[in-house]
Amino acid sequence: MHPVKVAIVAFDQIRPFHLSVPCAVFGETAAELFQVRVCAAEPGELRTASGFSIATRYGLRELANADVIVVPSWRNPREAAPEPLLAALRRAHKRSATIVGLCLGAFVLADAGVLDGKLATTHWRWTELFKQRFPNVRLDPNVLYVDQGNIITSAGTAAGIDCCLHVVRRQYGAEVTNRIARTLVVPPHRQGSQAQYIEQPVLAQATDTSLTKALNWAARHLDQSHTLDSLAARALMSRRSFTRHFRQHTGTTVGQWLLSQRLSLAQRMLETTDQPIERIAERTGFGTALSMRQHFGVAFNTTPSMYRREFRGL
Repeated sequence: MHPVKVAIVAFDQIRPFHLSVPCAVFGETAAELFQVRVCAAEPGELRTASGFSIATRYGLRELANADVIVVPSWRNPREAAPEPLLAALRRAHKRSATIVGLCLGAFVLADAGVLDGKLATTHWRWTELFKQRFPNVRLDPNVLYVDQGNIITSAGTAAGIDCCLHVVRRQYGAEVTNRIARTLVVPPHRQGSQAQYIEQPVLAQATDTSLTKALNWAARHLDQSHTLDSLAARALMSRRSFTRHFRQHTGTTVGQWLLSQRLSLAQRMLETTDQPIERIAERTGFGTALSMRQHFGVAFNTTPSMYRREFRGL
């Protein structure tokens, strides 16, 4: 299996965090799966917004052979990107490469014209300007990311991690994505209105505590019924104390956490097994195939059967 070629666009005045997100997801944690190239969008020294410089031997030529191209933001949403970069993106789009615009990178994709008529998102702070500059793009400012096939855009900053993990999942599936999430110690995925084909990352934990032990046990026994009170009892904590620590640890409610864990396990089983939908519904704690289909429809805007066919390319 050949590694997926990923070209990450770097430019003058880039913010280091924006550049580090795709580098960490595709490069540092999955070097055997992705061949990563950081590519200068313009000649000369590339200075970061933090005062240091970036040196790379790769330029826009690398975009011609990349399977995935990531534009990890842009320095100024009012400034059009250089024409050589826009032309390279258009050529890549024409040959159906996957193009990802993280945060203000959506502005660059829109400048290139590859978002016309498509749904997209970007950093909430710049949504009004985006609508003014690109009226032909259907902008949704309330989601973490939008997948339009070979064009993907994300909201600001940390949402880029969710988006990059989504790209990993499209390429390699749930197990690889979960491994990368564990390495990055990514906290549980934030709920959003966008249909998201993404693994719910593992709990962020530095040490085992009674709370994390209880949640890890629950995650291994999703076919059983769990409540706030039963989990609090397993953690040897009062209901009030458990609720407070659970919220601090996961950023969500027990009900939402259990649902996300069940959906995540269902996705993995649909991807990696041939078990019937009814059996998967029982194993994941949904009880019936009907209940599982209803939750899948709300979360992912699809059915379990369609998800399995789409993921496997059947």
